[in-house]
Amino acid sequence: MGLIRLPGLADPHVHLREPGGTHKEDFDSGTAAALAGGFTQVLAMPNTEPPIIDSASLESALGAARDKARCDYGVYLGAGLDNAVGAAGIAPRACGLKMYLDQTYGHLRLDDLAAMQAHVRAWPRNRPLAAHAEGRSLAAILLLAAVFDRPVHVCHVSRRVEIELIRRVKERGQKVTCEVTPHHLFLNQEDAQRLGGRGSVSPALGSEEDRQALWDGMDVIDCFATDHAPHTLAEKDGPQPPPGFPGLETALPLALTAVHEGKLSLDQVVQRMCVAPRRIFGLPDQADTWIEVDPDERWEVNGEALKTRCRWSPFEGRLVWGRIHSVTLRGEPAYGRGQVLAAPGSGRNLRPN
Repeated sequence: MGLIRLPGLADPHVHLREPGGTHKEDFDSGTAAALAGGFTQVLAMPNTEPPIIDSASLESALGAARDKARCDYGVYLGAGLDNAVGAAGIAPRACGLKMYLDQTYGHLRLDDLAAMQAHVRAWPRNRPLAAHAEGRSLAAILLLAAVFDRPVHVCHVSRRVEIELIRRVKERGQKVTCEVTPHHLFLNQEDAQRLGGRGSVSPALGSEEDRQALWDGMDVIDCFATDHAPHTLAEKDGPQPPPGFPGLETALPLALTAVHEGKLSLDQVVQRMCVAPRRIFGLPDQADTWIEVDPDERWEVNGEALKTRCRWSPFEGRLVWGRIHSVTLRGEPAYGRGQVLAAPGSGRNLRPN
């Protein structure tokens, strides 16, 4: 087939670890990894150290991104116990509000019903509201969204019961969208056991039945998101491995492998990795921006060759289809011949208000 041209990809769920964890990743290395994976827009999560929960912490993160980011970016605000009104007041500067309703990395878990309700009520209806919600927490956020008649985006759906519930509420006309990660589509509990501490991720990898249910529910899944969450190998191999996988550089090749195997069409990939994320999160189009990919080139995942600072992958040694040859961002070469060409600070804030 030769090289094909696709639009720049958008990832609505990445952890770039700045501030507080720049030994794992920062806006420089994380957006370099994004470009190497074909992503020209990324939205960074707020569970940093300290967390991004107010004007000062948001401006600090945006300042780091302004100096370092190589692709376009947005930064989420985190929902805390007592910042519903304050967060809503600075909503135009953030790419969305993230509600952590289940255990996650960091200190932003929100398990108080009154605080959850306050955020759903106060957050502007025209700004994205995203939730880490598993099991009962998923039912809770869907109920609150229905009560207050506002859209909600469910992050990293991982279980059969969750995708079935989302299907039912969508069929009833509720304004809900959802994402799935490549690792939940391609790995299961047996892989987690094989990987040991490196297999720790949140939500945890599901059963083979759960994994297959995600593929069977592809019509319910609006977009793919990497949940790129790098930690060092020393941390992952330690006594208390933190949850998270790097994923920016393997997401498109895994999706193209599914195309090669007849599980997805190329149009489904573009819809879920570009069109839908931009629609759901209100991201601007990028003029003169595209990626060139050889869908028939097969290669082996090698963590040492990745641009992410953590330099490992849960897909280590896996053969995948689809090599990204170049990325052009606003008419300028951003990635090519295995090298990141965009300069630190050349990325643009997707929410410049």
